Amino acid sequence: MNAPLLQVSGIETYYGPIQAIRGVSIEVPEGKIVTVLGANGAGKTTILRTISGVLDADRGEITFQGQSIAGQTPDRVMRAGICHSPEGREIFPFLSVAENLTMGSYTRRDTDGIAQDLEMCFGYFPRLKERAQQRAGQLSGGEQQMLAISRALMGRPKLLLLDEPSLGLSPLLTTQIFEIVKRINRERGVAILLVEQNAHIALQTADYGYVLEVGRIVMQDACAALLARDDIREFYLGHKDASARGQRRWKKKKLWR
Repeated sequence: MNAPLLQVSGIETYYGPIQAIRGVSIEVPEGKIVTVLGANGAGKTTILRTISGVLDADRGEITFQGQSIAGQTPDRVMRAGICHSPEGREIFPFLSVAENLTMGSYTRRDTDGIAQDLEMCFGYFPRLKERAQQRAGQLSGGEQQMLAISRALMGRPKLLLLDEPSLGLSPLLTTQIFEIVKRINRERGVAILLVEQNAHIALQTADYGYVLEVGRIVMQDACAALLARDDIREFYLGHKDASARGQRRWKKKKLWR
Protein backbone atom coordinates (compact mmCIF):
# COMPACT_ATOMS: atom_id res chain seq x y z
CA MET A 1 0.00 0.00 0.00
CA ASN A 2 1.34 3.45 -0.92
CA ALA A 3 2.16 5.84 1.90
CA PRO A 4 -0.22 8.83 2.20
CA LEU A 5 0.81 12.15 0.69
CA LEU A 6 0.44 13.80 4.11
CA GLN A 7 0.65 11.98 7.42
CA VAL A 8 0.04 13.77 10.71
CA SER A 9 0.85 11.61 13.73
CA GLY A 10 -0.08 12.51 17.31
CA ILE A 11 0.51 16.26 17.08
CA GLU A 12 -0.13 18.50 20.07
CA THR A 13 -0.12 22.28 19.68
CA TYR A 14 -0.47 25.00 22.31
CA TYR A 15 -1.36 28.68 22.37
CA GLY A 16 0.74 29.70 25.34
CA PRO A 17 -0.45 27.50 28.23
CA ILE A 18 -3.64 26.43 26.42
CA GLN A 19 -3.56 23.14 24.56
CA ALA A 20 -5.48 23.53 21.29
CA ILE A 21 -5.07 20.07 19.73
CA ARG A 22 -4.45 16.82 21.55
CA GLY A 23 -2.74 13.90 19.85
CA VAL A 24 -4.31 14.50 16.43
CA SER A 25 -3.52 11.99 13.67
CA ILE A 26 -4.84 12.36 10.12
CA GLU A 27 -3.85 11.22 6.65
CA VAL A 28 -4.42 12.71 3.20
CA PRO A 29 -3.91 10.29 0.29
CA GLU A 30 -2.58 11.61 -2.98
CA GLY A 31 -5.29 13.13 -5.18
CA LYS A 32 -8.04 12.89 -2.53
CA ILE A 33 -10.14 15.41 -0.61
CA VAL A 34 -10.18 14.98 3.18
CA THR A 35 -12.29 17.12 5.48
CA VAL A 36 -12.08 17.98 9.19
CA LEU A 37 -15.39 18.84 10.84
CA GLY A 38 -15.98 20.45 14.20
CA ALA A 39 -17.54 23.34 16.07
CA ASN A 40 -15.93 26.74 16.57
CA GLY A 41 -12.94 26.40 18.86
CA ALA A 42 -12.52 22.68 18.25
CA GLY A 43 -9.02 23.17 16.85
CA LYS A 44 -9.60 22.79 13.11
CA THR A 45 -7.71 25.91 12.06
CA THR A 46 -4.89 25.04 14.47
CA ILE A 47 -4.35 21.76 12.61
CA LEU A 48 -3.89 23.60 9.29
CA ARG A 49 -1.65 26.25 10.83
CA THR A 50 0.53 23.52 12.36
CA ILE A 51 0.84 21.68 9.06
CA SER A 52 1.72 24.86 7.15
CA GLY A 53 4.36 25.90 9.69
CA VAL A 54 2.59 28.95 11.10
CA LEU A 55 2.51 27.15 14.46
CA ASP A 56 4.96 24.58 15.82
CA ALA A 57 3.72 21.31 17.28
CA ASP A 58 5.05 20.56 20.76
CA ARG A 59 4.75 16.83 20.12
CA GLY A 60 4.09 14.54 17.17
CA GLU A 61 5.30 14.24 13.60
CA ILE A 62 4.22 15.60 10.22
CA THR A 63 5.49 13.97 7.05
CA PHE A 64 4.82 15.06 3.48
CA GLN A 65 5.80 12.80 0.60
CA GLY A 66 7.69 10.70 3.14
CA GLN A 67 9.80 13.60 4.45
CA SER A 68 9.42 15.29 7.83
CA ILE A 69 8.21 18.89 7.66
CA ALA A 70 7.57 19.33 11.40
CA GLY A 71 9.01 22.60 12.66
CA GLN A 72 9.80 23.97 9.22
CA THR A 73 9.00 27.57 8.31
CA PRO A 74 5.92 28.36 6.18
CA ASP A 75 8.25 29.30 3.32
CA ARG A 76 9.90 25.87 3.33
CA VAL A 77 6.56 24.09 3.69
CA MET A 78 5.25 25.98 0.67
CA ARG A 79 8.34 25.13 -1.35
CA ALA A 80 7.77 21.47 -0.47
CA GLY A 81 4.36 21.65 -2.17
CA ILE A 82 1.79 22.63 0.48
CA CYS A 83 -0.16 25.88 -0.03
CA HIS A 84 -2.57 27.34 2.50
CA SER A 85 -5.74 29.33 1.79
CA PRO A 86 -6.40 30.66 5.32
CA GLU A 87 -9.56 31.40 7.24
CA GLY A 88 -10.67 34.97 6.61
CA ARG A 89 -8.83 35.01 3.22
CA GLU A 90 -5.97 37.29 4.41
CA ILE A 91 -5.48 38.86 1.02
CA PHE A 92 -3.35 41.99 0.51
CA PRO A 93 -6.12 44.62 0.34
CA PHE A 94 -4.06 47.47 -1.12
CA LEU A 95 -2.53 45.35 -3.87
CA SER A 96 -4.38 44.61 -7.09
CA VAL A 97 -5.90 41.22 -7.84
CA ALA A 98 -3.06 40.53 -10.29
CA GLU A 99 -0.42 41.52 -7.71
CA ASN A 100 -2.02 39.25 -5.10
CA LEU A 101 -1.84 36.36 -7.54
CA THR A 102 1.79 37.15 -8.31
CA MET A 103 2.53 36.99 -4.58
CA GLY A 104 1.26 33.41 -4.62
CA SER A 105 4.00 32.43 -7.08
CA TYR A 106 6.91 34.17 -5.34
CA THR A 107 8.83 30.90 -4.83
CA ARG A 108 8.76 30.08 -8.54
CA ARG A 109 11.06 31.11 -11.41
CA ASP A 110 9.26 29.42 -14.34
CA THR A 111 7.85 32.50 -16.06
CA ASP A 112 5.92 30.56 -18.70
CA GLY A 113 4.43 28.22 -16.09
CA ILE A 114 3.36 31.16 -13.93
CA ALA A 115 1.60 32.75 -16.90
CA GLN A 116 -0.17 29.46 -17.66
CA ASP A 117 -1.30 29.08 -14.05
CA LEU A 118 -2.55 32.66 -14.00
CA GLU A 119 -4.78 31.86 -16.99
CA MET A 120 -5.85 28.65 -15.25
CA CYS A 121 -7.02 30.67 -12.23
CA PHE A 122 -8.86 33.12 -14.48
CA GLY A 123 -10.49 30.12 -16.15
CA TYR A 124 -11.81 28.84 -12.83
CA PHE A 125 -12.75 32.33 -11.60
CA PRO A 126 -13.53 34.64 -14.57
CA ARG A 127 -14.51 37.47 -12.22
CA LEU A 128 -10.89 37.78 -11.14
CA LYS A 129 -9.82 38.42 -14.71
CA GLU A 130 -12.43 41.16 -15.02
CA ARG A 131 -11.07 42.76 -11.84
CA ALA A 132 -7.37 42.02 -12.35
CA GLN A 133 -6.30 45.67 -11.87
CA GLN A 134 -8.75 46.43 -9.06
CA ARG A 135 -7.58 46.66 -5.47
CA ALA A 136 -8.28 43.38 -3.70
CA GLY A 137 -9.81 45.16 -0.72
CA GLN A 138 -12.60 46.44 -2.97
CA LEU A 139 -13.75 42.94 -3.94
CA SER A 140 -16.86 41.32 -2.50
CA GLY A 141 -16.47 38.55 0.08
CA GLY A 142 -17.03 35.88 -2.54
CA GLU A 143 -14.51 37.43 -4.91
CA GLN A 144 -11.96 37.66 -2.11
CA GLN A 145 -12.45 33.95 -1.43
CA MET A 146 -11.87 33.21 -5.11
CA LEU A 147 -8.70 35.28 -4.90
CA ALA A 148 -7.46 33.49 -1.78
CA ILE A 149 -7.92 30.07 -3.39
CA SER A 150 -6.31 31.25 -6.64
CA ARG A 151 -3.34 32.77 -4.83
CA ALA A 152 -2.72 29.38 -3.18
CA LEU A 153 -3.01 27.64 -6.55
CA MET A 154 -0.34 29.94 -7.98
CA GLY A 155 2.16 28.11 -5.79
CA ARG A 156 1.36 24.98 -7.84
CA PRO A 157 0.65 22.86 -4.74
CA LYS A 158 0.52 19.11 -4.44
CA LEU A 159 -1.62 19.64 -1.32
CA LEU A 160 -4.01 22.56 -0.83
CA LEU A 161 -5.08 23.49 2.70
CA LEU A 162 -8.52 25.15 2.59
CA ASP A 163 -9.77 26.82 5.77
CA GLU A 164 -13.49 27.70 5.88
CA PRO A 165 -13.97 28.61 2.21
CA SER A 166 -17.72 29.16 2.75
CA LEU A 167 -17.25 31.67 5.59
CA GLY A 168 -19.58 34.64 5.09
CA LEU A 169 -20.81 33.49 1.66
CA SER A 170 -24.36 33.01 0.43
CA PRO A 171 -25.58 29.43 -0.12
CA LEU A 172 -25.50 29.94 -3.90
CA LEU A 173 -21.94 31.26 -3.92
CA THR A 174 -20.86 28.52 -1.49
CA THR A 175 -22.16 25.90 -3.91
CA GLN A 176 -20.30 27.54 -6.79
CA ILE A 177 -17.03 27.71 -4.83
CA PHE A 178 -17.23 24.05 -3.87
CA GLU A 179 -17.98 22.98 -7.42
CA ILE A 180 -14.77 24.68 -8.48
CA VAL A 181 -12.89 23.07 -5.57
CA LYS A 182 -14.00 19.66 -6.86
CA ARG A 183 -12.93 20.62 -10.39
CA ILE A 184 -9.49 21.65 -9.16
CA ASN A 185 -9.10 18.29 -7.45
CA ARG A 186 -10.38 16.34 -10.43
CA GLU A 187 -8.65 18.27 -13.21
CA ARG A 188 -5.37 19.19 -11.53
CA GLY A 189 -4.96 16.17 -9.26
CA VAL A 190 -4.39 18.46 -6.25
CA ALA A 191 -5.04 16.77 -2.91
CA ILE A 192 -7.09 18.95 -0.54
CA LEU A 193 -7.37 19.10 3.24
CA LEU A 194 -10.59 20.99 3.90
CA VAL A 195 -11.69 22.59 7.16
CA GLU A 196 -15.33 23.61 6.96
CA GLN A 197 -18.23 24.32 9.33
CA ASN A 198 -20.81 23.60 6.64
CA ALA A 199 -20.73 19.87 7.32
CA HIS A 200 -23.27 18.96 4.65
CA ILE A 201 -21.36 20.42 1.73
CA ALA A 202 -18.00 19.29 3.17
CA LEU A 203 -19.15 15.68 3.42
CA GLN A 204 -20.63 15.82 -0.08
CA THR A 205 -17.34 17.19 -1.44
CA ALA A 206 -14.72 15.11 0.37
CA ASP A 207 -13.78 11.43 0.17
CA TYR A 208 -12.92 10.93 3.84
CA GLY A 209 -13.73 12.85 7.00
CA TYR A 210 -12.54 13.38 10.56
CA VAL A 211 -14.67 14.80 13.38
CA LEU A 212 -12.83 16.99 15.88
CA GLU A 213 -14.16 17.78 19.37
CA VAL A 214 -12.17 19.98 21.78
CA GLY A 215 -8.88 19.25 20.09
CA ARG A 216 -9.33 15.48 19.70
CA ILE A 217 -10.32 13.31 16.76
CA VAL A 218 -13.39 11.43 17.97
CA MET A 219 -14.59 9.87 14.74
CA GLN A 220 -13.33 9.15 11.23
CA ASP A 221 -14.78 7.36 8.23
CA ALA A 222 -15.56 7.65 4.54
CA CYS A 223 -17.81 10.67 4.00
CA ALA A 224 -20.66 8.55 2.65
CA ALA A 225 -20.63 6.56 5.90
CA LEU A 226 -20.52 9.71 8.04
CA LEU A 227 -23.46 11.18 6.13
CA ALA A 228 -25.48 8.06 6.94
CA ARG A 229 -24.88 8.22 10.71
CA ASP A 230 -27.76 9.41 12.88
CA ASP A 231 -25.48 11.29 15.29
CA ILE A 232 -23.74 13.19 12.50
CA ARG A 233 -27.09 13.95 10.83
CA GLU A 234 -28.52 15.30 14.06
CA PHE A 235 -25.64 17.30 15.48
CA TYR A 236 -23.92 18.54 12.32
CA LEU A 237 -26.57 18.49 9.61
CA GLY A 238 -29.61 19.36 11.73
CA HIS A 239 -31.81 16.62 10.31
CA LYS A 240 -35.00 16.39 12.32
CA ASP A 241 -35.55 12.83 11.15
CA ALA A 242 -32.41 11.60 12.90
CA SER A 243 -33.42 9.04 15.50
CA ALA A 244 -33.50 9.70 19.24
CA ARG A 245 -31.40 6.59 19.56
CA GLY A 246 -28.70 8.30 17.52
CA GLN A 247 -28.79 11.31 19.84
CA ARG A 248 -28.45 9.10 22.91
CA ARG A 249 -25.58 7.23 21.31
CA TRP A 250 -23.73 10.50 20.65
CA LYS A 251 -24.29 11.73 24.21
CA LYS A 252 -23.22 8.39 25.67
CA LYS A 253 -19.88 8.68 23.89
CA LYS A 254 -19.50 12.26 25.18
CA LEU A 255 -17.77 13.31 22.02
CA TRP A 256 -17.40 16.88 23.13
CA ARG A 257 -15.33 15.88 26.15
